[in-house]
Amino acid sequence: MEENKVVESVKDAAESAKDAVESAAKNVGDSANKVGQSAKNALNNVVGDVIHSQPPIDAQSDVHQLKSRLEWGEPAFTILDVRDRTTYNEGHIMGSMPMPMDELVDRATPALAKSRDIYVYGANDEETNQAAQALRSAGFERVSALKGGLAAWKAIGGATEGIVESMTPAGADDYNVVDRLKNHAETQNKQV
Repeated sequence: MEENKVVESVKDAAESAKDAVESAAKNVGDSANKVGQSAKNALNNVVGDVIHSQPPIDAQSDVHQLKSRLEWGEPAFTILDVRDRTTYNEGHIMGSMPMPMDELVDRATPALAKSRDIYVYGANDEETNQAAQALRSAGFERVSALKGGLAAWKAIGGATEGIVESMTPAGADDYNVVDRLKNHAETQNKQV
């Protein structure tokens, strides 16, 4: 009988110790989470005034939105040109990456983060929308079809590069700050 009491006492003590260890582990975990959250909040308070979080991009964007992001030097977005390589070489939005429609998903998947802001444009709005949909179907979360493509970009004076673009003579405002400011004010109100 006495042996049974000792065994029961040992079992009760072991169970109490197990409960105490689990409770301590839970308290330590909760405290660590609170400290981590406090540190995150402090960091957000420090950089919140300096680095603003980006609002989600729309499924379709106009060229003014993209130009504004470029002019303000906003980080972490990519511009994809899905036209064929020859057309891309002739002229494209400065800084855009060539990813022809037939290779788009295969090339974008290993090269770009799924959460990256991506602006895409093609030869026409139909091709642009198809490219945007293909990227979304491949799991890219923040894809925007650039309405009007290269033509709309040029209409508002967006920077371009390429073979044909390099042969185009400089505009009157290219070297004159006053004319550039006037041109900028006019293009901000231009409907494309």
